Amino acid sequence: MALHRFDVDDLPATPWKNGGGVTREIVCQPHGAGMTDFDWRVSIAHIASDGPFSAFPGVDRVITLLSGGGVHLQSEGGDVQHRLDTPLAPFAFAGEAPINARLLAGDCHDFNVMTRRAVCSASLQLVRSACDGPAASQGLLLAVQGHWLLEGASTQTLVPQQGLWWSDASLAWRLRPQSPDAALLALTLQFH
Repeated sequence: MALHRFDVDDLPATPWKNGGGVTREIVCQPHGAGMTDFDWRVSIAHIASDGPFSAFPGVDRVITLLSGGGVHLQSEGGDVQHRLDTPLAPFAFAGEAPINARLLAGDCHDFNVMTRRAVCSASLQLVRSACDGPAASQGLLLAVQGHWLLEGASTQTLVPQQGLWWSDASLAWRLRPQSPDAALLALTLQFH
């Protein structure tokens, strides 16, 4: 079993080419893959200025506001028109769409999931109460608020901004919040 814990604050920050923000990559699979050949990738972006999103043909994206005022996402053709201003509400769109992002009220931090459409698809859920997560061979859990107890192949605890991801092992977790304000993002991948 390949189980990897992470702390968001310890992830290296990589500046964007356009200077509009930085990205903290959590995972990019398979191991050694780059931006053109990943199956799935998860990161946290700090958006500091207005500007275009990079295009990723053949990739599906899910973006979730973690903190800050959010952004207005608009595609050139108008197919995408979305105010990403509600925290922890995932929004999905096609990676090839030419998206421009305009900050609504200062900078923001976003959780980003990208999946290669021909290989796999993502299911991202916000969890606020005790539940049993579905079994998945690859996935990721991120504690956004509160403390969490995760029971599965091993027992893990997470505090805010900590998470874990796994690959090459079918895992199912019993997710148990340990505080009333708890919120956790649970990602599972389904391979075609």
